[in-house]
Amino acid sequence: MQRLFLTFFGAGLSPKAPGTAGSLAGAVAAYGILMFLPASTLFLASICLFLFSIRVIDDYEAKTGVHDHGSIVIDEVAGVWLAISISGATAVQFVLSVLFFRVFDILKPSVIGRIDKNVKGGLGVMGDDMVAGLFAGLLSAICYEALVRFGLDYEWVKFELPFMK
Repeated sequence: MQRLFLTFFGAGLSPKAPGTAGSLAGAVAAYGILMFLPASTLFLASICLFLFSIRVIDDYEAKTGVHDHGSIVIDEVAGVWLAISISGATAVQFVLSVLFFRVFDILKPSVIGRIDKNVKGGLGVMGDDMVAGLFAGLLSAICYEALVRFGLDYEWVKFELPFMK
């Protein structure tokens, strides 16, 4: 059960780019959640997932002796949920949130990289992705607002996902 949870139902077992697979699986799950519940619920779910996962990861690392195993993608799921819930949910914001999250998660600029390198255990595994999600959500919202304010508010920019209507 623990491995199923940490790999987000097997998404982290992808032979190539498990982090991206986990992020995409998390985005699909977020879409499903947002079909029925508001973005504030997705935000709270990401925080709860973050807090719960720290202990599960600590336990897994104690059993295996491996820190931040590549198949663990529950951190990507929590991070992408946070990004999506912060940004907004037009189609453009949804896509930008996922893309910016992956960029921040892969490149680990600034504080994200410091958390990844210096914080051990489950908090370190989850922490860098939550900060990446925070930055991705904020950057996505800023870019969307810039598109709209600078006259690029074409219909495709403002296309609302079904749960926004």
